[in-house]
Amino acid sequence: MALIVQKYGGSSVADAEKIKNVARRVTRAKDEGKQVVVVVSAMGDTTDNLIKLAYQVNEQPGDRELDVLLSTGELVSSTLLALALESLGCKAVSLTGAQAGIHTDSSYSRARILRIDPKRVINELEKGNIVIVAGFQGVTQEMDITTLGRGGSDTTAVALAASLNAEICQIYTDVEGVYTADPRLVSEARKLKEIGYEEMLELASCGARVMHNRAVELGGLYNVPILVVSSFSDSPGTVIRKEVSMEVRNKVRGIAYDTNVSKVTIVGVPDHPGIAAAIFEPLARANINIDNIFQNASINNITDLTFTLTRGDLVKAMSIVEPVVKSVGGKQCVADSTLAKVSIVGTGIQNAPGYAARMFRTLYEQGINIQLITTSEIRITCIISEDRVKDAVQALHQAFELEKSQP
Repeated sequence: MALIVQKYGGSSVADAEKIKNVARRVTRAKDEGKQVVVVVSAMGDTTDNLIKLAYQVNEQPGDRELDVLLSTGELVSSTLLALALESLGCKAVSLTGAQAGIHTDSSYSRARILRIDPKRVINELEKGNIVIVAGFQGVTQEMDITTLGRGGSDTTAVALAASLNAEICQIYTDVEGVYTADPRLVSEARKLKEIGYEEMLELASCGARVMHNRAVELGGLYNVPILVVSSFSDSPGTVIRKEVSMEVRNKVRGIAYDTNVSKVTIVGVPDHPGIAAAIFEPLARANINIDNIFQNASINNITDLTFTLTRGDLVKAMSIVEPVVKSVGGKQCVADSTLAKVSIVGTGIQNAPGYAARMFRTLYEQGINIQLITTSEIRITCIISEDRVKDAVQALHQAFELEKSQP
């Protein structure tokens, strides 16, 4: 019997009627003769509301207790879905992340999955149950509850699909698939029938919110096909898989943007061995993820060092970096939290002349200043002012004629 994993996001289980709708969709898959494991997010804005509540009772909530609190949101939606399935005559059981065998490290609020022991899930499937797993969470070796970070339910679903050798992992959300750009900004954006793991990983890492980047990375590592599809319609979605069509096409597959960007510039740093390690090792110990790092050419053994990170980590990062900069003889730290990044993504961009030039020319013609530029083999990213993101995305989509793209 084929086994599939379905994941439903917060908007898909936001209220009782939507949970009933999900139950009917899950039942259809069961009636088609499939074993079904379902991963659910917290209902609607539950996680945001729990965070607000935590800060109302404690201005500096501890990481451990905050993770325990936030994990409760998925427990509510998973048990309600199990009850809805029971009302339709389907056998169902809800499991916490720990009960589903999801073991993580102890990095609270951004834990990584170390392994999955799927015995309990398999036993429940063999009993004829639909298994509902609370997403976004796991348990440490010490049996402490952890959460996987925003978008972590995607990661839960793909990891379970890999451990169970599922036929496919279906990600149900409030959009109908992966588009060439955010359709809320670009009305001409095209839905793609399929996209490769590598391109999707870059889009997700650059801000495309349809899939969590860690989930895409897991999918590629274990070759799990991922279907991104709407839970509110029966429209075909987008398949993320290893191989995509080989037809000649526009090398740019999509435009992504991210407004959660801040920048720290360290001015007047001595250009000596060990300085970079002295700056970035404390940030790593504090679990602060650095996105991009730029260093100017040294003049008289003095240089400027710039790095980008999420806005939520900016205050903590500055408190760590400023004392270090003083200790190594740097002049000052300057922060900017009004930035965004916009990226063009597609396999082979760097091997085809003209793509970078066209991107820079397009932004210039819109009067958009490029503050920083980074590239990979399949991506070109520009750091710009946040208030010009919409203009940038629309202009780039038109410049690369993505409205004419092969789906």
